[in-house]
Amino acid sequence: MSEQSTDLRETVRQRYAAAAAQVSEGGIACCGSEPVEVDETFGAAFYEADERDALPAEAVAASLGCGNPIAVAELSEGERVLDLGSGGGIDVLLSARRVGSTGRAYGLDMTDEMLALALANAKKAGATNVEFLKGTIEAIPLPANTIDVVISNCVINLSVDKAAVFAEAFRVLRPGGRLGVSDVVADDALTPGQRAERGDHAGCIAGALSFAEYRAGLEGAGFANVEITPTHTVADGMHSAIVRAAKPLGAATEGAAAEVRTA
Repeated sequence: MSEQSTDLRETVRQRYAAAAAQVSEGGIACCGSEPVEVDETFGAAFYEADERDALPAEAVAASLGCGNPIAVAELSEGERVLDLGSGGGIDVLLSARRVGSTGRAYGLDMTDEMLALALANAKKAGATNVEFLKGTIEAIPLPANTIDVVISNCVINLSVDKAAVFAEAFRVLRPGGRLGVSDVVADDALTPGQRAERGDHAGCIAGALSFAEYRAGLEGAGFANVEITPTHTVADGMHSAIVRAAKPLGAATEGAAAEVRTA
């Protein structure tokens, strides 16, 4: 990894460590250049009131995303779900409710402070079918062909190696599994420099892929049936979008018949 990429990742880590600390101290955190109250651009406003009310207040306060991947993914009883960049755990806890006692929800995050917050939220929620893992979304610590659904909420744009993220998501999905994420996507006409003019990397703007780049990245990793649907504007020429894709049935990844750990 280049020095610049290392610096960007550390900036992101520090930004979200601070957000976790703010929530733990009773504040509100949201994606963007500064912590702000939830609004129509980023935050927990994308979840239904009954979803928010059923969770610990800290899980809702730590929602940093630009959409609701749970609604995108259409989860079913018994499925195994992985949330990339799980933060305070809101999407993991909601997933756990959807998949029930026969399913399992995994959260992956690189920030110790967010993992601690997520674990505390899971305990408050009484969730027993969840597991939080420390690691990066470019190197997922799970076996191949073991996850039914990969979700993420405004995190892939933060990665310094999105090709690795797409390859890893494809690897851990079982054949026929699906990806359903919310993310920030740029108009194809915007150059990387123009994206950076609209917001910084840790604020979910500068690192966003264009629509064409996102599609090419997913298809290059092996995904099929890619759909990218913008939902609302987050900056000039920048959009929150729903991204869906599937791992073809015949696309088992070699070398990983191991089962996902359940405890």
